[in-house]
Amino acid sequence: MGKPEILYSVKAQRGSTLRCKGWKQETILRMLENNMENAEKPEELIIYGGNGKCARNWESYHAIVKSLKELEDNETLVVQSGMPVAIFKTHKLAPRVVMATTNIMKADWPTFYDLQDKNLTMFAQYTAAPWEYIGTQGVIEGTFETLSAIALKKFDNDLEGRIYFTAGAGGMGGNQSWAMKMHGGVAIVIDADEKVIKRRIEKDYMDTMVYSLDEAIDMAKKAADKKEPLSIGVVGNAADLFWDAYNKGFMPDIISEMCPCHDPISYIPSGYTPEEADELREKDRELYLEKARESMVKHLKAMNAYYAKGVEVFEYGTSIRKECRDAGMEDKEAFRIPGFVSEYIRPLFCEGRGPFRWTCISGDPEDLKRTDELALEMFKDDPLVTRWITLASKCLPIEALPARVCYMGFGQRRKFGLAINELIKKGEIKGPVAFSRDNLDTGSIVNPTFESENMKDGSDLISDWPYLNGLLNCAGMCDLIAIQANYSMGEAVHTGVTMIADGTEEASIRLDVCLTTDSGIGIIRHAQAGYETARDIAEGKGKYTTDSIKVPLWWTPDATFGPDGKRPR
Repeated sequence: MGKPEILYSVKAQRGSTLRCKGWKQETILRMLENNMENAEKPEELIIYGGNGKCARNWESYHAIVKSLKELEDNETLVVQSGMPVAIFKTHKLAPRVVMATTNIMKADWPTFYDLQDKNLTMFAQYTAAPWEYIGTQGVIEGTFETLSAIALKKFDNDLEGRIYFTAGAGGMGGNQSWAMKMHGGVAIVIDADEKVIKRRIEKDYMDTMVYSLDEAIDMAKKAADKKEPLSIGVVGNAADLFWDAYNKGFMPDIISEMCPCHDPISYIPSGYTPEEADELREKDRELYLEKARESMVKHLKAMNAYYAKGVEVFEYGTSIRKECRDAGMEDKEAFRIPGFVSEYIRPLFCEGRGPFRWTCISGDPEDLKRTDELALEMFKDDPLVTRWITLASKCLPIEALPARVCYMGFGQRRKFGLAINELIKKGEIKGPVAFSRDNLDTGSIVNPTFESENMKDGSDLISDWPYLNGLLNCAGMCDLIAIQANYSMGEAVHTGVTMIADGTEEASIRLDVCLTTDSGIGIIRHAQAGYETARDIAEGKGKYTTDSIKVPLWWTPDATFGPDGKRPR
């Protein structure tokens, strides 16, 4: 339903012309268009990840556009799984858009596909459904910081001359090559679809493509010996080539993958070309799922074999371990390798850091340049921010609307957002700036096989936190709020949020609150779980904390009191 007969694409509007009744609505519309400009399959409304969509069908897409153009400043558009269902009169400080996507009771893949076939839902991914996708850069710093942690752990904080062997060059995985090159290293990225690799080369996210694993290994070793950064795309199936590499005795320094394992129907099984996979998917979905999971098991076993040899191997949030468990692999074997959040990123979450990002709605690269300069001015004493902004502004191409991702922490986000709003007010930035963040952030997601895996207090399964994040952000007057349940089907709940700076006093009021609540609940979540860094920040210790959170003296979950309300001596 709604699939056009010819290819169709969308380009986000630039400049100062308004099509909507206010800049809030116009900004949200341009964010939707920016999703489509960066889309993997725009003709199918698929933004990234093989199946993550921005609207349920084309009828819904055009209805959303029309609704945003007609939306008043005191109204809120309601979107249910990619379909606009109502516009309510609310008030000026309410969100302009609220949405819920892929929230399904007793969810599994057959149930989801049946509901999707009935036109009742769509797959949200992380930033596709809430219109916050900024292209490949959106996840690149996560990879960069993960590799930074590995460099510190195993390679004396230096990845020059090291080889990263991985798979998946699509909308998410395409970031891996640049992340490793920014560390001065070499990346070999396998993908079963040569069109995907060619798209990465066209976007300047990959250097070259080969059809032979031996050729890729030879090129990688030569570049590593010279300590020259290089990224190589290899056409082939990772389930086969990982084992081929292992049997050849090739020992890379780091291994992972970013194939669409989270959605087995998008994972190309071993022995199938992309075209043959398309045919099987249409002909026999149940057989396709079986074949895909067989290949994933083979793929993961190769990664486990490398892990047993002492190679640094990790799951990069693709749910390959969970899918292999569901396919019958024993838990001990399926979860042998660690997930990247619990292994490398959680210490950053405890500081309120995460994939915070901003998009320059004017479309002018000079606006992005000014925001980079501001970040370096404001946080020159923060090595994580300064290193990343310096590298990103130098290395990363602009893919659609100019945008940046940066792991700013709690307090920094609020300070930066308010400063950006002032620059817009002064005219130093030509148009609004939309602040968002990946749904994989400090306080916005629960997924016991990935983001909330191995929490210190065992709260891996507690899903209260993303709901609290959504409620707080709505109370905090965000401009768009989304609650989603997807990714690892049936095991993840998360939120997306957009907050807009447009140079007005109203924007300052909204940003002041929402840029605090959004990451602030992540600080509380990790403090409650017993992480000392988060507790210190929640109690006001540290340079970029705020007085906007008050915590009870008895707030720690291990505190004990007598019936008289006093702590026993």
